[in-house]
Amino acid sequence: MPRFSVQEHHASHLHWDLRLEKDGVLKSWAIPKGPPLEPGVRRLAIQTEDHPLDYIYFEGIIPPGYYGAGVVKLWDKGEYDIEKWEDEKIVVNFHGEKLKGRYTLLRLRDKNWLIFKNKRQD
Repeated sequence: MPRFSVQEHHASHLHWDLRLEKDGVLKSWAIPKGPPLEPGVRRLAIQTEDHPLDYIYFEGIIPPGYYGAGVVKLWDKGEYDIEKWEDEKIVVNFHGEKLKGRYTLLRLRDKNWLIFKNKRQD
């Protein structure tokens, strides 16, 4: 299964970076208020540039003067499976320590997406 990570990024503004391993890169989104852990909570996720795979578990300090300067901490990691991956909608099942279950990313426009945890389906 492909891997994912969430990095808590203390840059100019605190945010969380969601990284999904796909097609040899990390598809990435910045989530200003952090990933939702409960169904019904919708959060903005801003799509960013793809990152190299070796960045998936990065923790450390990005020095001043570099893009994304600040402290990066690994917040969660694990594997995920893809239920649907389309240009406007991504549905995945996370198998992490904090992110668990079915999540949807919906494109609003341009690089702005919504991320939310789906309600439990029995």
